[in-house]
Amino acid sequence: MSNSLAKLQHKINSASDLQSVVRTMKAMAAVNISQYENAVSSLAEYYQTVKLGLNVCFHQSNSDNGYANYVSPNQKNIGLIVFGSDQGLVGQFNHLLAEFLFNTMKSHPKQKLVWTAGERIQPLLSKIDLNQGKSYRLPRSLDTISNLVGELILEIEWQRQNNDIGQIFVFHNRPTSKSTYAPTFHQLLPFDQHWKDRLMMANWPSSSLPELINAKETTFKALIREYLFVSIYQACAESLASENASRLEAMLRAEKNIEELLDNLNQSFRHMRQTDIDEELFDLIAGYEALLDKKPIN
Repeated sequence: MSNSLAKLQHKINSASDLQSVVRTMKAMAAVNISQYENAVSSLAEYYQTVKLGLNVCFHQSNSDNGYANYVSPNQKNIGLIVFGSDQGLVGQFNHLLAEFLFNTMKSHPKQKLVWTAGERIQPLLSKIDLNQGKSYRLPRSLDTISNLVGELILEIEWQRQNNDIGQIFVFHNRPTSKSTYAPTFHQLLPFDQHWKDRLMMANWPSSSLPELINAKETTFKALIREYLFVSIYQACAESLASENASRLEAMLRAEKNIEELLDNLNQSFRHMRQTDIDEELFDLIAGYEALLDKKPIN
């Protein structure tokens, strides 16, 4: 094999190895998307239970004592939870979310404190007029999402009590298909009035109506914590599903490019190999003819 053929074969082997890596990453992204989407779906029933509990609290409250900070608009500062990514190969995942956050919040003149999950979005948010709060690493699996959500809830409660944080928003990317996503946001606190009205108009699922007897405020705050847990957990899971959808899209493009590259390399290899074979045959024929010319005539 000539030196050129050896180099070309090395390129083919390298491209094939890279193709195997891309296919593995594509398969992992597809599996991750499914498990995060299943996690979001599994929360639906529990979220419905929490909403029913809040429904009871709203209907049986005689005053806003203990409720006002959660259900009434106020002039307090804003807290923002933003889910980005810790890893690369996600295209415009972080840039689109940062731009969406800027466009959404630029009309809010209040002071804003941002908590980020995902180190790659932090530099993008530093360019916006935001006060940087705590930053968190994204969970590596479903089992660790709960830990992150618990830390965020504790931080929210502390900031609400000590730093005049009243409104809480969560920003993240949400899947729109297996390989696409779009940025979105949700106001966690105080409750959106339309959301509260729809909740209170919902019919109770049975004929036995519940009643709060004692510790109404304690029960309400416990339901608030569960509401925050489900909402933030869902946002985190949807963000991770979107991140893997973006990575899946990138891997699909990479796989297509590698396949085209391998086709070109293999075609060049076959052409170069055939050229070498032809040259060797021509040399043999030329040598044979030279021997015939030198053969003595009897």
